[in-house]
Amino acid sequence: MRIVAADVVVTSPHRNFVTLKITTDDGLTGLGDATLNGRELAVVSYLRDHVVPLLIGRDAHRIEDAWQFLYRSSYWRRGPVTMAAIAAVDMALWDIKGKAAGMPVYQLLGGASRSGLLAYGHASGKELPELFDSVREHQEQGYQAIRVQTGVPGLKSIYGIASNATFDGNAGERYDHEPAQRGDLPSEEDWDTRSYLRHVPTVFEAVRSEFGPELPLLHDGHHRMTPIQAARLAKSLEPYDLFWLEDCTPAENQEALRLVRQHSTTPLAIGEIFNTVWDFQLIIREQLIDYVRAASTHFGGISPLKKVMDYAAQYQIRSGFHGPTDISPVGLAAQMHVGLAIHNFGIQEYMQHGERTNEVFRQSMTFTDGFLHPGDQPGLGVEMDLDEAGRYPYQRAYLPYNRLADGTVHDW
Repeated sequence: MRIVAADVVVTSPHRNFVTLKITTDDGLTGLGDATLNGRELAVVSYLRDHVVPLLIGRDAHRIEDAWQFLYRSSYWRRGPVTMAAIAAVDMALWDIKGKAAGMPVYQLLGGASRSGLLAYGHASGKELPELFDSVREHQEQGYQAIRVQTGVPGLKSIYGIASNATFDGNAGERYDHEPAQRGDLPSEEDWDTRSYLRHVPTVFEAVRSEFGPELPLLHDGHHRMTPIQAARLAKSLEPYDLFWLEDCTPAENQEALRLVRQHSTTPLAIGEIFNTVWDFQLIIREQLIDYVRAASTHFGGISPLKKVMDYAAQYQIRSGFHGPTDISPVGLAAQMHVGLAIHNFGIQEYMQHGERTNEVFRQSMTFTDGFLHPGDQPGLGVEMDLDEAGRYPYQRAYLPYNRLADGTVHDW
């Protein structure tokens, strides 16, 4: 089964998405997600100029061989641009293989290990009343686990607060995660770690008092703390029984997690900015995390995601795959198939895409009573409406960045 065409499609219904569509000589097609939030066109060029010419004529069934060829033949390995491009190829080939077999991809990965995937949503608020309303709204939507992000007194705009951000400039649509705002320059936000560390424990105390001890709560520190600050936060949140504390300190300094572990039993999740299985080698082997936050789209696709979770299973570490709206419905579907098949699934991040995005990407997935399922259509269960995609051309967009009070650029 030979590849006869590979087309890169860029569309921006609510945000920019990069999708690879591979076509075989017997008419089967497969989709892969190559979206790199805020740097989308870099992957477009990598695919069109370097990867697509290498795909034509290759056997679409040889997924592992294609992955190893694209990874090793470039010599300059790894990095988010390279791995997002490889991920798109890997996903598309798994999609094709599932269609050829007449099975959903999870069946090809060993079959289902569960009936559905527990998902968590994103609640946020500048102050407690707004946050409480957001938690209730997510519960009404069916979420049984909820991430809590809060404003900090004295700071105007910080990561993860929906009322600080929109999908489309001034369109006013709520957006709880990664507000890649359209425009020529990124927006600037402010930050003060000491204020944050004082305030966050009081918020979780209030949330537990309001919603009780049973609701699984998560929180994202978003790489903004030093190791000792991260240890302080993890310890201060212990009384509130978090499901996890995510990205408590920049993941590049993996040994820093030893310090956090020494001071706290709060479960840790890290890895959304990692690009390969090798990035997880130390922190899995030394059991410095409890949840793998890798995203199929930035990690090389389905094949390495399954491999890293097989490795993590030896250490009782579970999955917590990155899944906000910077992952397209194709990338989310890829993660759901892996999550359904592996034994050591933990939880799936799920921020719902907007109506226009769902019109571009037609999906078989379901979200019922807090649980996701990719559906049982052959392949990944996502098809792309190219006419609809063509209505929404690329628009430049950037993630925000932080500055401290003295003007220093800080981790956002």
